[in-house]
Order: sequence, then structure tokens, then C-alpha cells
Amino acid sequence: MTTPGVISCTCRGGTGRLPNMLAAQLVGFGGPGNLVLTDVPDPEPGPGDVLIAVAAAAVNNTDINTRTGWYGSGGWSGAVTLPRIQGADVCGRITAVGPGVPAECIGERVIVEPVLRMVHGTRMQPPWYLGSECDGGFAELVRVPATNAHIVHRSLSDLEWASFPCSYSTAENLLTRANVGTGDDLLVTGASGGVGSAVIQLALARGAQVTAVSSPGKAAAVQALGVDSVLDRTDDPGQDRFDVVVDLVGGERWPMLLQALRPRGRLATSGAVAGAEVSLDLRTLYLKDLSLFGGTIIDEGVFTALVRRIEDGDIAPLVARSYPLTQIHQAQADFTARAHVGKIVLSVSAA
Repeated sequence: MTTPGVISCTCRGGTGRLPNMLAAQLVGFGGPGNLVLTDVPDPEPGPGDVLIAVAAAAVNNTDINTRTGWYGSGGWSGAVTLPRIQGADVCGRITAVGPGVPAECIGERVIVEPVLRMVHGTRMQPPWYLGSECDGGFAELVRVPATNAHIVHRSLSDLEWASFPCSYSTAENLLTRANVGTGDDLLVTGASGGVGSAVIQLALARGAQVTAVSSPGKAAAVQALGVDSVLDRTDDPGQDRFDVVVDLVGGERWPMLLQALRPRGRLATSGAVAGAEVSLDLRTLYLKDLSLFGGTIIDEGVFTALVRRIEDGDIAPLVARSYPLTQIHQAQADFTARAHVGKIVLSVSAA
């Protein structure tokens, strides 16, 4: 059934299907049992929206943190309303458009910019994040503003394209805010994860020299990304050695990262897997003239720049493992075990 003004085409292989889709719904905060596979009504695009048949969607820290209630109220920009379909990383094909969106884009393969600044014609302050304040990609269909659907052409698989949006845009945003460029010496912690491996590739593309921090078991895989060297998590990174630190870990060793920065150095952070509370000696901050940057919501223009880098071949996908949507519990368990390098991606449908 089609809403007046909405242009659509047959999707998900066949006709006569009921207007319901398979989705992984978050129904409460806590353990993985709160993530339930169920049939829900298909979303329909409103003015300025597109409907996307999701081919693949990657798993991120934010999915786990939201499910467990780690963010407090549950969301990045505000309270999460339950039930919620999570999933910030989406690759798929446009199958329907709402009023005001040209029908010519139907059938195009897209990845979705996860930061939604305009929703149904209203500017959101703060912006919404896909899969947090609105339903995301852990479902057969997702509705997003047309401005968030970026058409892509490079001959990568759907799983590979889905590995980019959240982690790589976070990484590109951190590097943009820290003004990383040619000749910078950069240290990145948590280098084997999705954001960490993205930071390495994007920093190298900017002309920086990169030192990574990772566990011994992942050092070879991280080294293969092109870094100058890999430090163990227990190593002292040194004194006054780096222009930039990108920290994705936090925890009790965080003060060492400030000592590792040269005067007028920059630290950008977007993670706290080793502990959210850290010790800061303000004398280190002001006597070394350091700058600290936090990054969650990407700045405007960052995602467009990221897509251009991918299309130009400046960076490559790093898919560690893939699972069908029906195995989302196993995918999240393996994600939290952190035995992988790169991204874990769910195959959702044959878009």
C-alpha cells in the first residue's frame, strides 16, 4: 500500500508480501535478551525522505552502549524511546521516495550519513543519531532524509560499504578537529577497533606519521595498515613525542597521553572502553599549551569528504567478520570480545 505522494518500486524480491519487515528491536536496557528479532510495519517515507532496502549494517560500540544503558538516558543526543531499531551503519538501495524527492534516485546504492540534522523539515538541536534517537539499519528497511543518503559508485561489496559510515566518519571528524596534516606525528590508542583502524588509514591519507597502540596478538594486523610502529598497551609512549594523540580508550593510563604530546599538541577523544573517568593535572594542560577535543556528532561536510576519500581509493574497507541479521546476538558477543581487527558487519538483505 502506497501513501499518496510516495513513489515506490518492488523491493526485497517478489510481490504480494505483507507490509511488514524483519527487525532487531531494542525493547529495554540491559543484556542481549533486550534485543528481539520481530516483524514490524514497514516505514513509509515522508516529505524529503527516502526508503532504503538495507543490504548490510555494521556493529558499533554505540549499539552496545545504548543497549546496556551506558549513556545514562540511553542516547547520544537525548533519551532513547523504546522500542528502538538500532544500527548507525547502513548500505542499501533506495526503493521509495517521499514528496519533494526525485524518483530518479530509486534503485541507487547509497550509504547513510548517521547524523540527522533535519527531520521532517525541522532542524534538530542537537542532531539525532541514526539508531539512537530514530530507527536505524538493523532491519530490512530504513527511512532517512534524502540529504543523508549518499549515492556511491566504487565497486565494493555491500558489507564493505557498510563498514564505513559510523567509525570512519567519527575518525575523520576527530582528525579534522585536531587539524591533522602532512608531517604530524600521531599516536592512536585502540588501534585495532573500527574507529582506530579508520584513524590510521585517514591519518596516513593526510600525510601524517602514525604510531599505534594495540595488543600483541593484533600487532601484525595493525602494522599491515602502514603504521610506523606498534606499541603494546603497557608501553610508555614517551615524553613530548607526538603532535597529536587520538585516544579511543581512556582509563587510568590517560595522563601518559598528555605527557606524550609535544608543547601545543592536540588530543582528540571519542571513546572510553578502559574507563570513563580520568585524571587530569591542569598544569600539564596549560603549561604545555595543549588542546583537547571531544567528538561525537560529526561536523557538516565531514561525511561528504569521507565519501570522496573512499571513492578515490584513499582508504580501504576492513571487514573482520560478517553475520546474518538473525545472528545479531552472536555478532554483538563477538564484537564485545574484541578479538577482531576492523569491523563486524551484518548482512541484512539482498538489496
